[in-house]
Amino acid sequence: MRRALFPLVLALAVAACGKQPADPVPASPAAPPPAATAATVKPAAQDEAAVRPVINHYSDIALAVFSDALATAQALQQAIDRLVAEPTEANLQAARTAWLAARVPYMQSEVFRFGNSVVDDREGQLNAWPLDEGLIDYVAADYQAALGNAGASANIIANTALIVGEKALDLSTITPELLASLNELGGSEANVATGYHAIEFLLWGQDLNGTNAGAGNRPASDYAQGGACTHGHCERRAQYLQAAAALLVKDLQAMVAQWQPAADNYRAQLAKEPVEQGLRKMLFGMGSLSLGELAGERMKVALEANSTEDEHDCFSDNTHHSHFYNGKGIRNVYLGEYRRVDGSVLSGPSLAALVKSRDVAADLLLQQKLATTESALQTLVDSANNGQHFDQLIASGNASGNALVRGAIDALVAQTVAIENAAKALGIQELNPDTADHSF
Repeated sequence: MRRALFPLVLALAVAACGKQPADPVPASPAAPPPAATAATVKPAAQDEAAVRPVINHYSDIALAVFSDALATAQALQQAIDRLVAEPTEANLQAARTAWLAARVPYMQSEVFRFGNSVVDDREGQLNAWPLDEGLIDYVAADYQAALGNAGASANIIANTALIVGEKALDLSTITPELLASLNELGGSEANVATGYHAIEFLLWGQDLNGTNAGAGNRPASDYAQGGACTHGHCERRAQYLQAAAALLVKDLQAMVAQWQPAADNYRAQLAKEPVEQGLRKMLFGMGSLSLGELAGERMKVALEANSTEDEHDCFSDNTHHSHFYNGKGIRNVYLGEYRRVDGSVLSGPSLAALVKSRDVAADLLLQQKLATTESALQTLVDSANNGQHFDQLIASGNASGNALVRGAIDALVAQTVAIENAAKALGIQELNPDTADHSF
């Protein structure tokens, strides 16, 4: 459950994780020129000719991002098929590499979630986390499920039937439809059976290193047949992995269809809405991903609890890249540009130009904060490249690592202030981006 954001000028000097940072975020940006007021700003809805191209290009970017997510998911599916057909370590590594590549465009798509229900309604099936991996496959003997989650010991791969309450579930044939029906089994959000993270677990296995170096280390022989099979049930494990990949592709195909130029889809619906509503959705998505989701759920929670279970890409140790590309997605929407996986750049009418035409200072402030955030997220990538990944940075007692994460959180909070300021420049006085119930 999430609640609307209180005005962000309140208490921003409080550290994101309940601790005072070395350089606390100021309660308001340092003496920027005042943003335009409601009295001086012509409401965006009265400027259809200027705003409509920006919203149309927003849809173009969404289509490009989801198309890239689909293409890389299809490449992942092909790599998984090769792994199942020939379960070698080389094919397992190739599938892992394909999964990592698929995360790059998908994480840039999440800025379209908030305010766009057609995206957010499907996101849970695509990217829900954290998950109780005991629901899916074997786990270490000392594995601890989420509090009160009995479903986490189900082990779908090892069992062809499951009793939930008074209901008997037939798991004998693993299909995409079956897996989709098992999400939030027994009412627990930790029971995640589908999406990128279920596939990630099936490719890497549990990360048993805690806050020490190292990711999951599942052997390719977990997909071997006959006597070469390790940990049992290799045929069902392969069925599960292929079914999860097929569902991922199907869901992304549905998302691409929603953003195609067509007469009856979400893009067409967005084009019919008042332009002020379109602008609000764009800015609300930016602010909500920046604050409640990335700064809060994905960073603050993990840091505050020193919890590797709350790390976003916890099996692969890819969290630094996921965070970075979430941040890149926010920049994409504001700047009206997206670098596709083939290296080409899609650019067009932008929020940045629109804000600048109304309030030069508001645009400059947000551009500065976006650059600061990208730099802060890049430090997490650089740290991982130098051998210290996100799960190590959040460890209790790692003061320097904690400071890197806290610095990124602080930058995201300040960035959200600038997003709200830009919204006001366009005549949107109450943006109220999602805080995901976190106080900053």
